[in-house]
Amino acid sequence: MDSRLRMRAFLWATVTTCTIGMALGLIPASAGAGDTLARVKSRQVLRCGVSEGLIGFSLKDPAGEWTGLDVDFCRAVAAAVGDRVKVQFVPLFASARFPALQADEIDLLVRNTTWTLGREAFLGVQFAGILFYDGQGFMVPRKGKVRRIAELKGATICVDKGTTSEQNLVDYFRARGWNYKPLVLESVAEIRDAFVSGRCQAYTSDASQLASMRMAVPDGTKKYIILPDLISKEPLGPVVRRGDEEWFTLVRWVLFALIQAEELGVTRENVRTLKETSTDPAVQRLLGKAGGFGKALGVDNDWVVRVVGTVGNYGEMFERNLGRESVLNLERGLNRLWKQGGLMYAPPFR
Repeated sequence: MDSRLRMRAFLWATVTTCTIGMALGLIPASAGAGDTLARVKSRQVLRCGVSEGLIGFSLKDPAGEWTGLDVDFCRAVAAAVGDRVKVQFVPLFASARFPALQADEIDLLVRNTTWTLGREAFLGVQFAGILFYDGQGFMVPRKGKVRRIAELKGATICVDKGTTSEQNLVDYFRARGWNYKPLVLESVAEIRDAFVSGRCQAYTSDASQLASMRMAVPDGTKKYIILPDLISKEPLGPVVRRGDEEWFTLVRWVLFALIQAEELGVTRENVRTLKETSTDPAVQRLLGKAGGFGKALGVDNDWVVRVVGTVGNYGEMFERNLGRESVLNLERGLNRLWKQGGLMYAPPFR
């Protein structure tokens, strides 16, 4: 079965399993009952699905502490719900992430996941926005001769199972009439081992994921290069179950609050001071001193103060996990604020 048929089979199996499971009572009715916020408040725990280990996005360090952009967003949502809410991080393979969300095993999926029409139309989920703009690229050994994607014709290429990268690879090579041999693997660890051992001549994934894997390999930056061309748009964002508008709205506006905080100069260090001293109406509305938006969202009016006080604004999150303060040292590019030539933009808080 080729990659296209595998993806269709996966989508059909997922939807069918979810539908039959709900009809037979195998999947909890609460999964689509629209009460996620109430249940998170009650248990004081947010169950957040993340990757099984990806530098810059979600990685558990030797001390057992989770770090990364996705991890910080999970903590931001928990902080919005309440100051006592903790996060339970649930590591998931790419192929297991949507079934876990549909089966109510997690409350929120933040696992470098691409927003697509097919996922929203077929899987009963909603993307709350774009946390990171990315694109699909290719990584190859530096000692080899490949410097352009066209030079991968006939090559064996590693790719993650159950991802948009798998389908994009099929489409890109088929459109050009190029042959290749896909090596589709389940986990990041399997792909790393296959690529490093030479079982595949290239690895294709989101450019940020390639950078993360290269950093995880000893002397990776010396041994491997990431080709400059991208073959797709990969808007990565948080995902919730469809049918719970209250939860969807809160998660979406947590993301917007992080972006708006950066635009207004609200940081982790100054957020509590600005709440008491700022006379800027936009800052007052953002931080809950005016507007009364918290109650309408199902939380209290200090929700943004807790969010920014916990993880900082979007720029702080980016630089700490992916940018200048991180081992990856990635350029912000499209993830800059709109005023700085990027695409990060929040609707008005009014």
